[in-house]
Amino acid sequence: MIIERSQNNEILIRLKPNINKFGLQRLLDYIKYLETTSKSKAVQSEVDEIADEVTSNWWKKNRKHFI
Repeated sequence: MIIERSQNNEILIRLKPNINKFGLQRLLDYIKYLETTSKSKAVQSEVDEIADEVTSNWWKKNRKHFI
């Protein structure tokens, strides 16, 4: 693996082609999450509240498929 910074201030990561694609995708998803939330001013309690609301709404719409 080679990690370098390009001239336009990007980070380049070069990997061998035999790397596990599932693990790589999980890593890329996490990096995207870090990039997306880096300027967030949300506190954990607000995030938890939104997550609970989303879960509750999802169950209201999909409950009949499971019970």
